[in-house]
Amino acid sequence: MVVILHLLRHGQSVWNVEQRVQGQTPHVPLTAAGLRQAEEARERLRDAPLTAILSSDQVRARQTADVIAAAHRLPVRETVLLREQGLGYLEGRYYHQLEEEVTPAGVHVSEIRWGGGESMADVARRLRPLVDALRAEFVGDEQILLVSHGDTLRILLAILDGGGHRDVDWVTYAAWPNCHAETRTLDAVGGPKARGGL
Repeated sequence: MVVILHLLRHGQSVWNVEQRVQGQTPHVPLTAAGLRQAEEARERLRDAPLTAILSSDQVRARQTADVIAAAHRLPVRETVLLREQGLGYLEGRYYHQLEEEVTPAGVHVSEIRWGGGESMADVARRLRPLVDALRAEFVGDEQILLVSHGDTLRILLAILDGGGHRDVDWVTYAAWPNCHAETRTLDAVGGPKARGGL
């Protein structure tokens, strides 16, 4: 028996279009295009026998999850564990306002708290209990949808593939388009079994 996880990034948000750093800014909604992307994701997932939908509590993720949940007649379970990486004082800034910062000597880039927010290591630490909870709750032939954010999903993939925050695949997942989904299949004890995308 296997558990299939569908890892879906939210649809296009207003700040995606405006090229602003979002991080954990809570109230950034989807654009009309983002809602259409969510509808397209709903169609791709229509025949998936989802048994649960979990979403970040940030508006752009929750709106995306709600569109898909309606087709499956499932409630959306919000969790702060799926929030985007917090980027502190950088949040809200336009990309062109960002200045290059040097990685301190002897410190891995994934362990720096940019903007005084979260490091990738911090995000990994909050995701591991979520993964453990999923493995404990879902043990049969089930399909679960997780709606989250680009950086968080990249780190989650690394964890599900048996790695950690230093193992994020920035080549394959340098771009994670809005409403793109990756899948991972886990056995009952949580070992990675298969991968793919929607």
